[in-house]
Amino acid sequence: MSVKEELHRLIDKINSNPVHIKHEKDRVFQINLDESGILQMILEQGKIAVVDGEEYEANVILWTSDKQFSKLLKDELNTTMAFMTGSLKVDGNLGLALKLQEIVKKYQS
Repeated sequence: MSVKEELHRLIDKINSNPVHIKHEKDRVFQINLDESGILQMILEQGKIAVVDGEEYEANVILWTSDKQFSKLLKDELNTTMAFMTGSLKVDGNLGLALKLQEIVKKYQS
């Protein structure tokens, strides 16, 4: 399964039960993937959507490999360690990158 397919499955799971994101601020997470290109996750009014490319102004941009992002989606990536070792680069607020990990973690059960 491709990382894009994994992401869309997670988004479907989140939107089918948005209890953990309904009070989150509207924001755009941009993920620049080495193999799959640019994706944006748009969190807006308690729902989340994904678009290819740079359609919106991002609040935070993450650069990583498809493999590392797949690990993040499965809650198998320690984002702090990935950031410190250079396998995850963040442009903008590191706290928002951690927020993305926190949201993912809530939907892994």
